[in-house]
Amino acid sequence: MKIAAIADIHGNIDALEAVLADMEQHQPDLIVNLGDSLSGPLTAGETADRLLPLRLTTVRGNHDRALVDRPFEDMGDWEKPIFGELSDEHLQWIRDMPSAAVVAQEVYLCHATPKNDEVMWLEELLDNGRFTLRGQTEIEALAAGVTYPLILCGHSHVARSVMLADGRLIVNPGSVGCPGFAYHIPVDHKLETATPFACYALIEKTEMGWTPTFRQVRYDTARMVSMARERGYEDWANVLATGWVG
Repeated sequence: MKIAAIADIHGNIDALEAVLADMEQHQPDLIVNLGDSLSGPLTAGETADRLLPLRLTTVRGNHDRALVDRPFEDMGDWEKPIFGELSDEHLQWIRDMPSAAVVAQEVYLCHATPKNDEVMWLEELLDNGRFTLRGQTEIEALAAGVTYPLILCGHSHVARSVMLADGRLIVNPGSVGCPGFAYHIPVDHKLETATPFACYALIEKTEMGWTPTFRQVRYDTARMVSMARERGYEDWANVLATGWVG
């Protein structure tokens, strides 16, 4: 079996189309979506219209939740620009998303961690605003009670796999549509992947066990860069164009 995992599209329809086209060469048996599909200053409505007919198993991310669990005035600057693009059907799709799911009887899906959609599972934010690999003990602790051999998560936008002590494998496919970001809570910080590619992962069950292949797909970023810049999101424009926030 071969599973394609996508995550953190963040309304970037051009990146999503590039990834879906790339998948056609590899013919996965199943595609799963690990959340944060729409929020960001790009094409939320168009992205939702593309995703809904695919009927992918999709878990709800923190930015998805922020579109449906609070009034508009309390939404963040990744939600407010695009909320008006979303139809009642789009919003109901988000409300119906589970926070976690299991596919193929042995693959566990969540957006960030099983108990918190805002905590990076594999990375840790340091006091200096930089990210590092989370310690093995902490990663193992966050996996307590999740007994499936393959665990898929997103949220950090960093493509990475971690093998747990008992052989369970955690895979983050990276971000389809947002190769970095800057934010100010709890400290000023930024994360940069240093390439503007659309990322996803193919994970295949082999005789040796589940084995990931990380795909980085080139696409024409010009339309999305221009849209972010026109809406006043210079950090987004920079990172979409270069992989660096700037």
